[in-house]
Amino acid sequence: MTPSAVIATVGTLLDEIAVALAGDGAPPDRGSARDLIGAVLNQPRFWPTAHRDHPLDDTMCQTIHRAADALRTGMPFAYAVGQAAFRNLTLKVDRRVLIPRPETELLVDLVLAATGGRGRVADIGTGSGAIALSLAAEGQFERIFATDLSADALALASDNLQAIPADRRVLVDFRQGDLTAPLAGESVTVIVSNPPYIANTERDGLPPSVLDWEPHLALFSGDDGMTAINGLIVEAAELLAPGGLLFVELDSQRAQLARSAAETDGRWSDIQIRPDLTGRERFLVARRTHDITG
Repeated sequence: MTPSAVIATVGTLLDEIAVALAGDGAPPDRGSARDLIGAVLNQPRFWPTAHRDHPLDDTMCQTIHRAADALRTGMPFAYAVGQAAFRNLTLKVDRRVLIPRPETELLVDLVLAATGGRGRVADIGTGSGAIALSLAAEGQFERIFATDLSADALALASDNLQAIPADRRVLVDFRQGDLTAPLAGESVTVIVSNPPYIANTERDGLPPSVLDWEPHLALFSGDDGMTAINGLIVEAAELLAPGGLLFVELDSQRAQLARSAAETDGRWSDIQIRPDLTGRERFLVARRTHDITG
């Protein structure tokens, strides 16, 4: 960076952004300013405070100001800075995909623990690619398919391949289509999904930070929130090899409905509802039964 290119330091920008985020008359919001600047600079959250004299050029200052302006409109933090942390990865995110949630990190844990990181996996409704890419980075899977109905989401997920080591990228196969349709003719041993599960009737109860910003295609699933889950339970039984495993993230309102759907289908055994870290029912886990012939 040449001296003429320097127009600010981290410290001066930190002070400016803290005032801007606070609004009229409020004390400076130094915490949010610190987090925002750290994220945009791809540094740890406390780095800006410890590096106040670090120089910034005009381009970076403008990028940080744009992120702050977006945050002031109510845009979720991850969208404002264009990235979100998920397990060991930093992923690009924007309004094409849901922001990855901490609960979904537990879904990855369940898959890794049950499979030993081996087998052929399908991540249905991949969004940003968070699940598929984490499994590729942390496991020793033979193949990982990742499907999504949204071409825009798949484009972003493909960009996020850069977040994992080069030798793991070749394992991931992105395909567009609804649920398991893009995987006709494939054989998989694990299906994992964080599908849409909010009922259309629950729309008005969502906070604006979700309803006004995140893609509705990835949020809503019919009048009872079960359309995608029910479809997945049926289609997964057709795609999975006998003995294969199904992992589905859902909410506590849908958990027992999902269990009942799997039981009614008749092709699933070892059906469980597993909790998240708060104790809420959060995940459906089931095993594809071995077909009985004769």
